[in-house]
Amino acid sequence: MRTLLVINGPNLNMLGRREPEIYGRQTLEDIIESLEALADIHNIRLFNFQSNAEHEIVERIHQAMDDGTDYILINPAAFTHTSVAIRDALATVSIPFIEVHLSNIHKREDFRAHSYFSDLADGVIAGLGTKGYELAFLAASEKMS
Repeated sequence: MRTLLVINGPNLNMLGRREPEIYGRQTLEDIIESLEALADIHNIRLFNFQSNAEHEIVERIHQAMDDGTDYILINPAAFTHTSVAIRDALATVSIPFIEVHLSNIHKREDFRAHSYFSDLADGVIAGLGTKGYELAFLAASEKMS
């Protein structure tokens, strides 16, 4: 069975309550439930991880090297623009990944346009809200086939 790890970074545990005009009203739990339904349909084992702490995300990426993870979907959130440590972890494990953002980071503040991950990612989806997670899942499923 193929295994997909979904990693969500800081403040994404506040979805639905945090700036709904930017991030929408769906919660992270809603997003994960929709991905779990897709995982059932596509016969994919889904791991889910969210943390507000950079070192915990790094450790979870390292763990993916040994737990059978075939592919990663990651929304690094604010760490997109700051974390060389998470970038290095992704480069170390060499597990392919897609970078996902709910908002279009290129239409926001200038500092949000730079990502430490995009050049390593198989793809980047930004600005499509929660639909971006579903599209990333489908792309990852296809790439794992």
